[in-house]
Amino acid sequence: MRTSLSRPAAATFLAIALAAVGLGPAAFPAAAATIPAGSGSYTDTRPAGTSGPTTNTGAPVTPKLTAAARDKPVPTNDWWTSLAYQRYGDNPYSTPMYGHPLTYQAKASGLEVGYPTTPAIVGDGRQYEYAHKADLTVGLTGLNSPDTKADAWSDWTVTPYWADGSRTFRATIGHGMPFVYAKGSGGDARITTASTPTVFADNGNVLGITVAGHHYALFAPTGADWNVSGTTITAGLAGKDYFSLAVLPSTDALATYRKYAFSFVTGSQVAWQSTGGAVRATYTLTTEAKEGTERGTLQALYRHQWLHTTDVLTPYTYVSPRGTMKVRESASFTTSQKNNGVLPALPASSGVDRARLTGYLNEVANAADPFSGAADTYWTGKALGRLAQLVPVADQIGQTATRDKLLGLMKGRLQEWFTAGGASEFSYDKDWKTLTGYPASYGSDTELNDHHFHYSYYVYAAAIIAQYDQAWAADSAWGTMIKHLIRDTANPSRTDSAYPFLRGFDVYAGHSWASGHQGFAAGNNQESSSESVNLSAGLVLWGAATGDTSLRDLGSYLLTTESEAITQYWFDANEQVFPASYKYGTVGMVWGSGAAYSTWWTANPEEIHGINVLPVTGGSLHVAREKAAITRNIAEMERENGGPAQEWRDLLWEFEALTDPASAKAKWDAANGNYTPEQGDSKAHAYHWITTLATVGAPDMTVSGDLPTSAVFTKNGTRTYTAHNHGSTPRTVTFSDGKTLSVPARSTATGTGAGGGDPDPDPEEPGPSTGNTFRLKTGGVLTTATTDPAGTDTLASADGVNRDGTPYRPNVYEVKQVNGKLAAGAATTFRLRVDAGTTVGLAPQVRVSYDLTGDGTFDRTETFRYFATDPVAGWEEYTQAVGAQAVTGSLGELKNGTVRLEIWNALGSSTSQVQTGTDAAVLRIPYA
Repeated sequence: MRTSLSRPAAATFLAIALAAVGLGPAAFPAAAATIPAGSGSYTDTRPAGTSGPTTNTGAPVTPKLTAAARDKPVPTNDWWTSLAYQRYGDNPYSTPMYGHPLTYQAKASGLEVGYPTTPAIVGDGRQYEYAHKADLTVGLTGLNSPDTKADAWSDWTVTPYWADGSRTFRATIGHGMPFVYAKGSGGDARITTASTPTVFADNGNVLGITVAGHHYALFAPTGADWNVSGTTITAGLAGKDYFSLAVLPSTDALATYRKYAFSFVTGSQVAWQSTGGAVRATYTLTTEAKEGTERGTLQALYRHQWLHTTDVLTPYTYVSPRGTMKVRESASFTTSQKNNGVLPALPASSGVDRARLTGYLNEVANAADPFSGAADTYWTGKALGRLAQLVPVADQIGQTATRDKLLGLMKGRLQEWFTAGGASEFSYDKDWKTLTGYPASYGSDTELNDHHFHYSYYVYAAAIIAQYDQAWAADSAWGTMIKHLIRDTANPSRTDSAYPFLRGFDVYAGHSWASGHQGFAAGNNQESSSESVNLSAGLVLWGAATGDTSLRDLGSYLLTTESEAITQYWFDANEQVFPASYKYGTVGMVWGSGAAYSTWWTANPEEIHGINVLPVTGGSLHVAREKAAITRNIAEMERENGGPAQEWRDLLWEFEALTDPASAKAKWDAANGNYTPEQGDSKAHAYHWITTLATVGAPDMTVSGDLPTSAVFTKNGTRTYTAHNHGSTPRTVTFSDGKTLSVPARSTATGTGAGGGDPDPDPEEPGPSTGNTFRLKTGGVLTTATTDPAGTDTLASADGVNRDGTPYRPNVYEVKQVNGKLAAGAATTFRLRVDAGTTVGLAPQVRVSYDLTGDGTFDRTETFRYFATDPVAGWEEYTQAVGAQAVTGSLGELKNGTVRLEIWNALGSSTSQVQTGTDAAVLRIPYA
């Protein structure tokens, strides 16, 4: 999201933070005002009268790093950046940092640690937050440091550093880490609690305490002993310099967590691979055994991760602003998703009136000022993106003169920016190791905000140019400057001394951050998730057009990963993330502490919804994976808006066309061209987009091609397959449903075929059912497979409220693309094993729902009576024999339908377990 505090209401917006790959190191002459870069150049001195990074009072600021980290590029725009960027002069420590499940804030005496589990609804009901509130502070006796610096970091961990002349203290923290790993000298370990703790376990060097309802374990070296005195807990370190603490999901987890107390995390790294239509990523922690030989650890996975892993998870869970986090007992895990394809343009279709489209194209190409007065990097980027969308469209209908005119306009403006000394240029800051465009805007200079937003449009436009003019994109020409922008925003290298690794893309959170300083009580933030994806799409197209497959595949990893994060955390597509008390079904921006139905510049619902749509390009197709969420999103916008969109209607028509092209086309036709396009859009693009989808159908995200620049659309049972081959030789693209498509060199090809199932789905995405019996699978899946490992999932507490008949924080298991004839006399049956341990008064409850056509609306729901568990450890069998409590709707033939089972605790104040992956965890539907 954008991080400026005000903005014209008519303005559009950007948010794009991702990553790029294999770009060579830069050479920076020690004393040169202008540095050549192929045919272009940039400066190492800011233009006169401009500023670089500053504090809130306008004073220049440099990174706050230890000597060990001083020469290492800082990944600004991260979840912990306030450790390195002192935005507020009176706070030399940090603002709150949201690692999840733990939250942190540095102060003079050490590190505050909290575990917020209860959401607050604030800002006139528009924002929900799990705000940082310290349960305890970890440090050393007597520690009183004048500041906190960043000492070391890796892909999703960081180590802050304190020193006061007598004592030094370090604490390694990270996303998904329930542990804090501490090292210190000059004092004993000290834990100060926010209130008097309750001790539930005291085993000498291992202490279990409860503070504010949250359970923590403290681990001192063997031979040490914890001493509790009021709210102060201390331990000598027995001649060692380390100790740790962990937040526990329950007191009975102490033994498991104790096993890993001295397996200190020393680094984190993601590795990705895009092959055969799938994107796989492995997330690995490196550890050091401080005592013994244990090198494993515990990691809490976000929802966007555990939905796409087949790795075994424990029953342990945590609360977070991103929904339930599930714990894995290992130093690594792997996710796998279908590759969400990117197209330079939608395929040619018979529905487009070429004469009408030509007229719209000419309006743009022949405008007096095609750049609409744009001067800064953001608005120049928007204008470049607007033109870039039309180049392949003009080429598609044979308007080569218009195509070349648009290309010439784009080249000319990019070359102006890529040549030092003019009215617009780029300048490198050696302290912050960043490249900033001047004129700057929205804090891209003084706060290091939004570089991924601004530069995404440059990369995307350059990729379209490279598709038609490879010589222009060569390193010896203008490609080197594009690579500098990529390295600034999405550097794939961890050893590049000029730019940080993936500046704004948070690989573990699954999305980008916009603020360069992270100087907010709510943590970092991002508004326009769609503009963030625009950078990823640009990387895919640039890499494909220039033959850089590693860069192309990085773009695929970033886009696919962020797509799921958007689905879950911006759109709450499965309705499992936003708190039950939050009245909105989508948000305009995500914060470290939660999310908000708002933007930085307006409360207009059209912009709140539209900011996560623009720009609509061939990189926007991924949104169509959750068509029901799009429908809900548009309905909510119209409710809040008091009617259909007026200002950004073209964007929202294009958004709707991803799920209901006919409805979008009807709205376009009714307007008859009498509207003002959003600034980054045009009538030419909107007409081509909406009319094409009305002809070929909405994107079919159940099928993927083995080329990242391919996609599938479905209408009335017919699939349209399309792919663009940027290469110099023909190739055959194979789709996951078995269809193949021959694509000539440097061309787009299109073919059709009957819609059907996916014979080779990703392992986490089961294809169409071939039977009527489904097993529950950890990760929210119903599957006919019988080879998945047995596991257990945790059912959330009912929080002491009677939830009978109404799903509350349910576990949801689902299967899509189901076809079947209703079997006469049959009924829904299930057999589940549940266990409440020794807890009294729990009662799991099941609801089974049928969406007969897969359109996102459930036509039939069957709610069964709850099952009162006994307080004896061991599995109990829960079946449909308890009887139905309520039934709504009617059953009918399943045609590409969806079946969902929800299970939740209807009663009680504790969690329980449900078995998965076995014959005792099944749902049988009444279909043949």
